[in-house]
Amino acid sequence: MARVRAASDRLSRAERRVAESVVADPRAVAFGTVADLAQRSGASGASVVRLAAKLGFDGFTEMQAIVQRDLARRLRPATERIRSPAPGDVLAETMHAALDAVEQSLRAIDRPTFDRVVAALAEPDRNVWTIAGSASGGIVSQFATHLAMLRPGVRSLRGDPVSVARSLAEVGPGDVVVALDLARYDAWVADSVERCVARGAEVVALTDSPLSPIASGAASLVLVEANTVGPFDSYVGALAALDAVLAGVARAIGDAAVERLDAIESSWSSTQALTADDG
Repeated sequence: MARVRAASDRLSRAERRVAESVVADPRAVAFGTVADLAQRSGASGASVVRLAAKLGFDGFTEMQAIVQRDLARRLRPATERIRSPAPGDVLAETMHAALDAVEQSLRAIDRPTFDRVVAALAEPDRNVWTIAGSASGGIVSQFATHLAMLRPGVRSLRGDPVSVARSLAEVGPGDVVVALDLARYDAWVADSVERCVARGAEVVALTDSPLSPIASGAASLVLVEANTVGPFDSYVGALAALDAVLAGVARAIGDAAVERLDAIESSWSSTQALTADDG
């Protein structure tokens, strides 16, 4: 936020902590309260209000409205974004946007949520289902493939309506559902997630807003940054979050994951499924 950079020299230590939270995750301002932002930044409500004033706002409400308006611009459909391309060097701007998306997405994951997600996915007796919108299907498919290399019982909710309905009938209490979808949201994904919650499954939702339809009812909500310079949403932040989850699950499972990977590697070698790297 340009206002934060301009006022940085005039901020107290507590106000600077609040400002860092605002920059790291604007959604904390857009969808939170003064108390939420104060708790998130380890400061007082008074520090939040003083920061808003030093940034030139009439109060927290105006600052929140401006941030919400900025986020709304980011969520414009591709047909609008392509008509107002970002100025400057596309390569450099894309690099900055990608790095920012990764940093914001990972910083936004609080430790208790991360630990809860990892623990749920590392439990071998719990079935894991993945579901994604059409634009994010490839990322989630790769995540499911890698997770299945670490542990058994990983399945995907995808395909035609008949296939999805059949899979939904098999989702039950204790199952874990990992869902990824960004605005503009796929209606069938939201409906399927709602049905999974109704069947007693624990939903881990990766999305771009607390107001996302897949956020409602989720046991764990992971907010990812999707802003980029082009007309389409960036999934770099979501990919980074899923990579972190996979690393955590591998560490949590430990020896069992090592044995499973060794068995897979042995099978690849014996069938010559992969070409050798001879250097």
